[in-house]
Amino acid sequence: MGDPKKPRKSYRRPRRIWNSDQLNSELYIIGSYGLRNKRELWKAQTKVANFRNQARTLLALTLEDRQEKESILLSFLSRLGLTSTSSLDDILNLKIEDILERRLQTIVMRKMGIKSPLQARQVVIHGHVSIGNRKVNLPGYLVKKDDESKILVHVEVPNKTTDAVPS
Repeated sequence: MGDPKKPRKSYRRPRRIWNSDQLNSELYIIGSYGLRNKRELWKAQTKVANFRNQARTLLALTLEDRQEKESILLSFLSRLGLTSTSSLDDILNLKIEDILERRLQTIVMRKMGIKSPLQARQVVIHGHVSIGNRKVNLPGYLVKKDDESKILVHVEVPNKTTDAVPS
C-alpha cells in the first residue's frame, strides 16, 4: 500500500538537464511567469504530459469504451479553462503555457494590473487574495474558469506623502 506519510513525487525531471536550448527556454518561462524554481516548471510540464497521455490512450480505445472516459476528461479540462471546444485534439495541442496561465499568480498579475509576476506572487503568498470567501495563499493554485470572476485582491495602497517628515 505504501507509506501514507510520504506523497509521491509530482514531477519528472528532464532527461538532459544541461541542454542549452532547454536551459534557455526554461529560463525564459521561469522569468515570464515568476516561478520560484525549476521544480514548479517541471510540475506543470508533468501535468501537461499526463493530460496528453490520457488523450492518447483514449484515442487508442474502441469507440464504445472511449465515449464516457472522453467526456469526463474533457469536462475536467474545460472546468479548468484549458480547453474551449470538446475534442481530444485540443488536449493533444496543450502547451506548458496553457497550464501556467491558469495559475493564481498569473491570473492575479494579468487581471489586477500588478506590474511583475514576482509582485503578484508576493501578494498571493502574503494572503491578500481570496477566491469567493476562501483565502488562498498558493501561487500555483490552478484556478477554475468559474472561480476566475470571484478572485478578490485585498491590498491597501499606502498613502504617499510628498512632504518631509516633520522634525
